[in-house]
Amino acid sequence: MHRQERKPWLAPSGGGGGQGEGEDGGGGGSSRCPSKDLVHRLCSRTSLMAEVLFRQERIMISKGKIILFLLILLTALVVLWGYNNSTEGSLLFIYPYRSEENINSNTNVQKRWWLSNWFNNRSRDYHIEEPQLSDWFNPKQRPDVLTLTNWFAPVIWEGTYRRKILEDYYTKQKITVGLTVFAIGRYLDRYLEEFMTSAEKYFMVGQRVIFYIMVDDYSKIPWIQLGPLRTFKVFEINREKRWQDISMMRMKIIGEHIINHIQYEVDFLFCMDVDQIFKDDFGVETLGESVAQLQAWWYKADPSEFTYERRPESAAYIPFGQGDFYYHAAIFGGTPLRVLNLTQECFKGILQDKKNDIEAEWHDESHLNKYFLLNKPTKILSPEYCWDYHIGTSSDIRLVKIAWQSKEYNVVRNNS
Repeated sequence: MHRQERKPWLAPSGGGGGQGEGEDGGGGGSSRCPSKDLVHRLCSRTSLMAEVLFRQERIMISKGKIILFLLILLTALVVLWGYNNSTEGSLLFIYPYRSEENINSNTNVQKRWWLSNWFNNRSRDYHIEEPQLSDWFNPKQRPDVLTLTNWFAPVIWEGTYRRKILEDYYTKQKITVGLTVFAIGRYLDRYLEEFMTSAEKYFMVGQRVIFYIMVDDYSKIPWIQLGPLRTFKVFEINREKRWQDISMMRMKIIGEHIINHIQYEVDFLFCMDVDQIFKDDFGVETLGESVAQLQAWWYKADPSEFTYERRPESAAYIPFGQGDFYYHAAIFGGTPLRVLNLTQECFKGILQDKKNDIEAEWHDESHLNKYFLLNKPTKILSPEYCWDYHIGTSSDIRLVKIAWQSKEYNVVRNNS
């Protein structure tokens, strides 16, 4: 049988022949070489598939970044949780101190406050109701002394409180308590080691504690072994020429530290003089929103006898006929923001006096008494929490928690 010779496909040039070719063998030629529409469809489909693959790749990359971010965040949270729930004490952190020019601005106080509260409250059990004052405080147990002020603030004496109830509550809340202390010049050599050793033994036993130590020479810091839940941070500050300036400048420095970091680190803060020594447990019964300390020499005196600043020219002026108690600047405390307000107001008064070329009689203590006259403390500590044995024995004093050290003023206040 004669086979038809295969010829190469030629594009039709029009006319009947071209049409016959298309009808007869042209159909087969057309199936071998794609038309323009087919090429266009193939290209479109290829482009669509490439776009789909590209989008899937981008989605996978985005998912990978999200997963990586979540892993990093989870790791950070685990580390923070482990640190805050660790029972091991950290030994030492040393920081240079940089003074802020103006501590009167509260702009930074609320900065990142929501994040701080989130971390501070992460382990709080809000199902546990905070004990009421009547649950742990019984003023009738000490009828021999004043146990309640006329604005209903408790005065804490030995025998009036049930510490165990408060310990159970605060331990479950996992609070942190801060303690600031200044040891400048010879105060560092003479008092710091005994203060810290005794504080480690008696201050807020069983609670998380951060000691903030302000010194002018951190090379002289004594070796202090810390127990579980204890940390101390050392800040080197400038040394003032006069001891009076050291005393007054601490208000400024404490305020700056509260703004910069303390407000994010602790739930309660105490500020104490270094020339004292702990004798017994200084516990959670002392915690409050605003805490003041009765001065041991003046707690029984009439307000007219108090050594308030009596000159009207001073910002610390308190006229005769006014005043509740004489408070000791050796110990004060409260929540960080309440302590911040106290330090700012006191320092503001100090600056005003300096501008008017006057210095309050008892320096920062005079301004502290003026502050507490206008802003009543919510809790007051009896002289048992800061007793001077030079007064002698007293039936009022059942258990001394902190005692004054011997005041070697001729030595420690000589800054030469």
